Amino acid sequence: MSGRAGSASPASPGAFAPASVTDWLAYLEGLHPKGQAGIELGLERVQLVKEALRQQLPCPLITVAGTNGKGSTCAYLEAIYTFAGYRVGCYSSPHLLDYNERVRINGRAVDDALLCAAFAKVEEARKACHGVALTYFEFGTLAALEVFAAQAVEVLILEVGLGGRLDAVNAYDADCALVTSIALDHTEWLGPTRESIGFEKAGIFRAGKPALCADPDPPASLIAQALAVGADLQLLGRDFGHFGDAAQWTFWGRGGLRRGGLANPGLRGRCQLRNACAALAAVEGLKTRLPVSMSAVRRGLIELDLPGRFQVLPGRPTIVLDVAHNPQAVGELVDNLAGMGFFARTLAVVGMLADKDIAGSLAPLAGRIDRWLLADLGGPRGASAASLAEVVTAASLGGEVECLSSPEQAFARSAKLAGENDRIAVFGSFYTVAAVMRSMQNGR
Repeated sequence: MSGRAGSASPASPGAFAPASVTDWLAYLEGLHPKGQAGIELGLERVQLVKEALRQQLPCPLITVAGTNGKGSTCAYLEAIYTFAGYRVGCYSSPHLLDYNERVRINGRAVDDALLCAAFAKVEEARKACHGVALTYFEFGTLAALEVFAAQAVEVLILEVGLGGRLDAVNAYDADCALVTSIALDHTEWLGPTRESIGFEKAGIFRAGKPALCADPDPPASLIAQALAVGADLQLLGRDFGHFGDAAQWTFWGRGGLRRGGLANPGLRGRCQLRNACAALAAVEGLKTRLPVSMSAVRRGLIELDLPGRFQVLPGRPTIVLDVAHNPQAVGELVDNLAGMGFFARTLAVVGMLADKDIAGSLAPLAGRIDRWLLADLGGPRGASAASLAEVVTAASLGGEVECLSSPEQAFARSAKLAGENDRIAVFGSFYTVAAVMRSMQNGR
């Protein structure tokens, strides 16, 4: 399997020579005092190593930020440009099963050899910069750009990891910047209000370049920042949007533009029409440099697969996998579950990180869950099943509650309890969904 070979442990930076992606990732976790899970925003470190690498963007760049919807929007863009015949590089995070998923060319994860070669180049440049302590995400971002340059991609899509203004991805100037949604998440780093978070996300906007916002109620701070830098601000509902019915929809843009007869997006969920609309606005914004046929647009909107985004698995009981992990995303999940039809019972397999708004995230599920299978997530940031149970009980969310030691055990328990007319919803974190996906792959 990609990225899983090797078992060496990192030693001192001068003595360790990683031989696989797994070895490299273990090494990267030890480079910065905060490790893999640690976050230290700022562009100084990544800019320093970027200059040492002499990195130059090889092609037009689209940067995508937002509280929710980033991954879906990147996937639409990736598919549209791939079907248009371009060589497309896409960098996203986090991954579900293998790190290589973060670095894709035409929708395919790159192989270990390309990643290891890129990691080695970044490490050489880092050492030349007096051994600056890059974070796990910063190192990975620099390596991804090395891969894309080596593979001569023709269009590049970068998903912001956290915020925007101080995220490593923002070391590269976007030709088109897109903010999907703005909600409360990562407040300890981005601030406690939508206004503070909107300002951070607007940090990806550039002077004279398309700056798209697909949030139907954008904060004033985002609009002000776009105007301050002289970006070409385009807002959902004002400069672009969509209309239609259950059968098909139409995208509209500036100057009376209409792109009609579009099938509903291939990804499930009511929010996906907004994400697809944002992707089309970006395609229109770059059409003079990257022409795209309507055939490519139509195929790109429906012929794509993005695991873990309201993913409904075939068979009975019905299983829904969703990486929703904040109040806005869980609210969307609740709406989507409500639109699925009748089920005798709904069982929830939930594991969350302790630094998330757990109470706010679970509140929309009040009265909708018949049985909670709550899991310890483990790791330095993981919340315990007991702490989740306290929230469910204190908020009187209803349903029976059971605590398990891992997402795998919680899912196995749900499978034993669920009848063929029941539904199992797995959500709360990328880690939760990934653990359940692995358990299903392994037949456990």
